[in-house]
Amino acid sequence: MYINKALVYGNLTRDPELRALPSGQQVATFSLATNRVYKDKEGNKKEVAEFHNIVAFGRPAELISQYMKKGRPIFVEGRLQTRSWESDGRKNYRTEIVVDNFQFGDGGNRGGGSTPSQTQTQPTGEQASQDAPAKGEAIQYPDEDINPEDIPF
Repeated sequence: MYINKALVYGNLTRDPELRALPSGQQVATFSLATNRVYKDKEGNKKEVAEFHNIVAFGRPAELISQYMKKGRPIFVEGRLQTRSWESDGRKNYRTEIVVDNFQFGDGGNRGGGSTPSQTQTQPTGEQASQDAPAKGEAIQYPDEDINPEDIPF
């Protein structure tokens, strides 16, 4: 069995571009920036940004282009795909993540929300009433802090 899966959480580097294929299907293209923080040999904190090309089709493309703007966070789950084309007698390649599923990021107070995509399921009926706190009842969080040293990875 082979696995081609990409999970990325980052901020949009530009507004999504929505186009239509000749068949009428919607296609949205955008890119995400992710960063990695590490310490170099001297113990100095370094930060490296990576940029990912993303493409979404159909209803996810419409939703992403409607609600997402440059700088907003999004979680994307998909597969890697490399396409090629010729331009000026030269072969070009582009590796993209094709969206299978997505979730809007928190976005703070910028209205990004935490809305799940169309393909995710929501608890309904009895399950939803058991999971959600009663009206006026606050969610109880543990008092102790999590120590990063206790995390096994």
